[in-house]
Amino acid sequence: MVIEANKAWLENLLPALQWLDKLLEKAVVAAQATYTKDLTTEAYQGLYITQEDVEQLLVRQPGDPVLKLRGEAWEPSFSELADKASRLAWLKQTFDLSVFDLALVVIALAPELDLRYERLYAYLQDDVTRRRPTVDIALNLLCSSAPTKLWQRSRVAPDAPLIRHRLLHLLADPHQVQPPLLACYLKPDEQLIRYLLGQEGLDSRLATFCQIVKPIPESESLSLDAKIQQALLALALQAREANQPLHLHFHGPQGVGKRQAAEAIALKLDMRLLVADIAAAIAAKPELESILPLLFREAQFQDGVLYLQGIDALGSQEQISNYQRLLQAIARFPSIAILEGLAPSLSDIPGSTRTILPVSFPLPDFAQRRDNWQAYLSQSGILLPQPKELDTLADRFRLTPEQIGDAVASAQQQARWQAAQTSQESSSSLTLEDLFAAARTHSGQALTSLARKISPRSTWNDLILPPEGLTQLQEICHQVKYHHLVCGQWGFEEKLSLGKGLNALFSGSPGTGKTMAAEVIAKELHLDLYKIDLSQVVSKYIGETEKNLERIFTAAQSANAILLFDEADALFGKRSEVKDAHDRYANLEIAYLLQKMEEYEGVTLLTTNLRQNLDEAFTRRIRFIVEFPFPEADYRLQIWRRIWPKQTPLAADVDLEGMARQFKLAGGNIRNIALAAAFLAAENSQCVTMKHLLQATKREFQKMGRLIGEEEFLPFKQK
Repeated sequence: MVIEANKAWLENLLPALQWLDKLLEKAVVAAQATYTKDLTTEAYQGLYITQEDVEQLLVRQPGDPVLKLRGEAWEPSFSELADKASRLAWLKQTFDLSVFDLALVVIALAPELDLRYERLYAYLQDDVTRRRPTVDIALNLLCSSAPTKLWQRSRVAPDAPLIRHRLLHLLADPHQVQPPLLACYLKPDEQLIRYLLGQEGLDSRLATFCQIVKPIPESESLSLDAKIQQALLALALQAREANQPLHLHFHGPQGVGKRQAAEAIALKLDMRLLVADIAAAIAAKPELESILPLLFREAQFQDGVLYLQGIDALGSQEQISNYQRLLQAIARFPSIAILEGLAPSLSDIPGSTRTILPVSFPLPDFAQRRDNWQAYLSQSGILLPQPKELDTLADRFRLTPEQIGDAVASAQQQARWQAAQTSQESSSSLTLEDLFAAARTHSGQALTSLARKISPRSTWNDLILPPEGLTQLQEICHQVKYHHLVCGQWGFEEKLSLGKGLNALFSGSPGTGKTMAAEVIAKELHLDLYKIDLSQVVSKYIGETEKNLERIFTAAQSANAILLFDEADALFGKRSEVKDAHDRYANLEIAYLLQKMEEYEGVTLLTTNLRQNLDEAFTRRIRFIVEFPFPEADYRLQIWRRIWPKQTPLAADVDLEGMARQFKLAGGNIRNIALAAAFLAAENSQCVTMKHLLQATKREFQKMGRLIGEEEFLPFKQK
């Protein structure tokens, strides 16, 4: 850093200051001839105005420079040294500056490097309080006539390059109220000073939301699609060689390689990457107007590709003005800028993005996901026993390359923890179940705030259904398991524009096992299960139901989960019976839900108690309809036998066959009775007896609002 700063000083600033010294030497001579009093002996120089001063001011021509410098013009010599000074020459080319602009920069910069210039400027301005150069003294030093001075005044106008790019700042005299432009001080921007001194580093005003990344050569990134990367690198190289701007919009889910693609571009062009977090920028400065010029200028100072991360933060109506400012800044930016976000577009402003090329980064397909799993597992030294296990992971979990890498790493850490708990010397080998658990962990978690997550515990052995129903549930699982084979290898995906996922309707009375069946499917497929109560989703306000459903399905896209819509009767009715506007709107809500179900590529389950309320137009769009009948006596007996954990002590007098025969109860009610009887028995640390069962049964019927006479219990009391 010291060597670089010394080099910058010798090559850029020392020759420029030597030129300024010669200019000031001439100015001192001119000042001595111009001012009436003796500037070398006057004790109160600049502190009061004499009669001679007034007379001198009245005879001077309006607009004439106070100091009439003699000798040859300054431009040729300064222009020559500016062209030789690499950083001054770069400033001139990058920000479209004139030679006059560079001279203003040197005049303003001098007191920042040597305080002797403060005394010289005070002397030349005949005012000991004016120790910094004003616009007026700078123009007096550089202009030889009134027309020239008036013309060059435009170089410090608000739209002039020096001011627009915040290279120089105009500071008002604090002792004056609304001073004229000529009385304003010229102050170089701190980052400009650092650049000219060869001091690399991020502008401190951007530090809260920006970082400089120096890409390093790495092995081929698993997050990048090779074709996309090759095309982007070629496009960027063409723009760089032609010295043309390139503005891109990378859109797609998180973790699909957008940042890696930007780093690859910067590496290819031997540039840095300036990453700006837009959400953090808004938090730091809600009005981006003051930040954007510094941000885009910093990208040029750093010779960096500008990467604007999280552009979706500007997508709301409240941020429309900031979004417009950003687009205007990008349109003027002469280098490479990349917008990054999730959504393909942000605004419908006409012509707002005509200079920006959208680049889509989709989720990887099955083959790419399989390759990612294989690569990350191989890098970690993990080999799965069966190749089909890779197919299962890749098909079951639609993860980004980044998520897959994180899942493999998490599974390894969990294996180490398990080994430590069991006092093993080394971590146990990873199993498919370990990878399933890690994949679930690294799937999107946004659904947790919109639905209730259920931890599946039930197994096929817990589910009591007629053979036809069990077969259908197994077919559901098989369709999910072999999705990649049928849709991928056998080509059915090309035939399906929608309906690539799977949906099913579970119909039956309360307590007949619909939710349990959903748990069994989730456990079999190693997927998370989220339960959504449709009665809480449906709103009486027009448009709210669709918004609620949109939020749920948007969150579900990255969840890799089964969606269980409970109590579908809250929404589905006789679609053909349209009696008023509310009925017509209800039909629109139903159509919207059907559309979202068909777009969703995962598993969607719905439960209803009243299938007769569902019309044919709905049911034909459902792939599976599974009936959950009220259990007959033989099925009730199976439920009674399987409901008890092995550890629960049952007395010899417990008559499960009699209970199944005597009481017509659904599986949910039988579960409640068994649990209540166990607690009654636990009160006295006894085993569960028939007395406990009968008492719990009576309470369950009371809760159901059904009257039951004592005669119902007589068969058991007579034993």
